[in-house]
Amino acid sequence: MTLTAAWKRVGASAAGAFTVYASVLRPRIQWLGTSNEERAATYPGDDLIPSGRRYGAMATTIAAPPECVWPWLVQMGCDRAGFYSFDRLDNGGRPSADHIHTQWLNLREGDSIASVPDASRWFNVALLAPEQALVLRASLTVPAARNFDPADGLPRAYSDSTWGFFLRPTVDGKTRLVVTGKARGAPHPLIAAGNWLVWDPAHWVMQRKQFAGLRHRAESMTTETATARALATAT
Repeated sequence: MTLTAAWKRVGASAAGAFTVYASVLRPRIQWLGTSNEERAATYPGDDLIPSGRRYGAMATTIAAPPECVWPWLVQMGCDRAGFYSFDRLDNGGRPSADHIHTQWLNLREGDSIASVPDASRWFNVALLAPEQALVLRASLTVPAARNFDPADGLPRAYSDSTWGFFLRPTVDGKTRLVVTGKARGAPHPLIAAGNWLVWDPAHWVMQRKQFAGLRHRAESMTTETATARALATAT
């Protein structure tokens, strides 16, 4: 086989793999576990990113009511309870909390939570509706990944996105949790390529792990969670 023929075979294989990813795998990654209604819904905070595009949605059912899931969400952060996903990747190897810390339950809109272990980058709490919605926003320059304030104008190269957690009680006392958001960025071709090839698969892997972490914690420790919630409300 000549070198040219070998390269043609490599190119054909790569094109085939990309076609399978784009037509079969990516749609499943983008909308994992969601219903048609959840995919078509409008969510609180959708208006935070002007001209933003929905990057997909993922959903799970947790066998605990929203009041027992909510405290686990509001205590998230690298400077707090972690993210209940792969701790070596998103929490500096420090194990995510396995119980509720009441001192972290007073999260408010406008607060920031660390998104990396050294707290050099963070999420802004853009929207908070107790036991219903938590929307985190990351506005970062590219490629330096430094936080910026969108109110001060947009850099030439940037990524601006929301990561929203939306809780809905079910008739049988469980919680339907949908995670979705919107994003924009520039230069658009570069950001879009990065999302397709890196961000979407990484988000799918990390979000699935986080769902598992949340289910385990909320379902196995509902009594502690409810008690912590009561204490937080009382203060």
